[in-house]
This record gives sequence, structure tokens and C-alpha cells, in this order.
Amino acid sequence: MINTYQTSVAAPPVPPRLSRSQQVLFPAPSQGHSKSLLRFLAGVVVLHLFLSVGGFIYLKQNDTMHPSQLPSGEGKVAYRSSGKQETSNRALARMVVRQQTAHKSGYLQWDMAHSVLKSVSYYHNMWLTIEQPGDYYVYSRVTFSKGDPKLPLVSMVKLRESEKREEKIVMRAYCTLDSSGVSQLCTATQGELVTLEKGNQLSVWIPDLSLVNYEEGATTFGIFRL
Repeated sequence: MINTYQTSVAAPPVPPRLSRSQQVLFPAPSQGHSKSLLRFLAGVVVLHLFLSVGGFIYLKQNDTMHPSQLPSGEGKVAYRSSGKQETSNRALARMVVRQQTAHKSGYLQWDMAHSVLKSVSYYHNMWLTIEQPGDYYVYSRVTFSKGDPKLPLVSMVKLRESEKREEKIVMRAYCTLDSSGVSQLCTATQGELVTLEKGNQLSVWIPDLSLVNYEEGATTFGIFRL
């Protein structure tokens, strides 16, 4: 015998099926909604432009400030970003010597047509005049091709505060020719960090200018602002 159960709960309705010919229509946005969307997009564009201009101004200020004036942690970054520009503006001089045959003591003279000077001037083709104060690396290389039994082979870098002030020795270097006669050249080389003020002057003094080797590259003098 088969028992049949009945219930009073009606079956759920079956959703209607859409035929292919029917279309689903979505309500078009109202005019007020479109205006709100346009205002929002315009605000985003203005905010982005404001942030871009503000960031550019901030980076430009940091690039021109000294590292000690920047907040903690930013000095190294700003210094590196402006390092290339700082290097290009540094004062420097690389002097090419001009030959002198006189048997006398005096200052080396420089060939200004082939020397390199940047933010450094010269006085009477012998003295370099400082235009930018600061710490400078000063170097000198003097090669001697002759000796004198009565005079030491020495080169001296002299400094004076101005053209009317007395000079003083800031660097001194010696060399000795080979007594065996195998080598007839010796070079006196020196380099030192010197703090210089605007208007200071530097030059190289030799006890006998006729003993110097004037070949290209053998004798030179220069400064470089750190």
C-alpha cells in the first residue's frame, strides 16, 4: 500500500523567462547626479595639480638649501641631488708654467693662454688671487733637471693676504738629483689643505729658475676649492 502525503503549502512561483526579443532597461542618471560627478572629477584634478606644484616647490627649496639647514635625515639626500651643480661651480686653477732661463731666484710665471682658471684671477702672471673664500687643496709639482752645489733643490708655495702684504711660506718640498749621474731629474711634489680668504694670493718660489725643467707636464701648480 502506498501512503500519500498532502501539504497545504503552495509551491514557489516560477520566475518568468525573458525572451530574446525583450530588453532590460536601466534608468538613466538624473541631471543632478551628472553635475555632482563632474564636480567630483574636477576636484580630483585640481587636488592632483596642487600636490604636483607643491612637491616641485618643496624639492626646489631643498635643492638650494645647505645640508645643515634641512631637517634631520634630509641633509644627505639634498646634498647628493645638488652635488653635480656644486661641483661645476667650484673654484679651481691648473697652471701651465712658462719657461724662464734667468739664473736668479724668483716666482714661476704661468702661461695664461694654456692654463685653466675658474673663479680665480691672477696678478702679474705669477700670483693666483682667490675670489671665493673657503678650504682649498693646493698642490705643486716642480721638476729640476740641473743641480747647484750651493743651492738646495727646493720649491716653496708662498701666501700673502693681498698684493701689498708680506708673503709667508705655507708649503715647502725638496728633491735630490742622483749623484751617480744615472738620473738627471728629480721632482719636488707637495699638497696641502689651506683655508683661504677672498683676495689672498698664492705663488711658487724657486731659488734658481734656470734649474727647473720646463717640459710639458713636468712642472705645474694648481688649487681646488673643496
